[in-house]
Amino acid sequence: MVIILFLLNASARAEESLLSQVRSLFLLSGKSESSCAKLNSMLEQFNETNNPVLGAYKASASMMMAGYVFNPVSKLSYFNKGKDLLEKCINSDSINIELHYLRFAMQAEAPSFLGYKDFISADKKFILEKVDSVKDNQLREMIVSYLIKSPLLTENEKNKFNHE
Repeated sequence: MVIILFLLNASARAEESLLSQVRSLFLLSGKSESSCAKLNSMLEQFNETNNPVLGAYKASASMMMAGYVFNPVSKLSYFNKGKDLLEKCINSDSINIELHYLRFAMQAEAPSFLGYKDFISADKKFILEKVDSVKDNQLREMIVSYLIKSPLLTENEKNKFNHE
């Protein structure tokens, strides 16, 4: 019994470490093709079934990778593959704020001609309602930092975070 508890604890710590690394790479991926490619390959095995959070980061990396390829067909392929996976991840864990944050960020950054803007208002509302209850400091800081810089929030919405 002790060995099983030890292994479960070690596994949980390893997953936390991976998630922390993934979040850091995600933040770099918008400006660095190598970070985006590393994130993409690192998350190859994840999907909406075995880990919706890491699957959502994989989806986001795929969508961001579209910005680094030249061929329009490849761009669209990367984007659509990521969009489909992200929606599946959210459908499998619809109350997870991290997934809504990722979709909000991806939609906010996506060119409007791609037509991926349907959930911006709903995700923004969900995030603003739930962000105060986020216990994970790294995640909360990541979300708040993005929201403060987002042109999709009003000054009143941003001011909520300036008083914390």
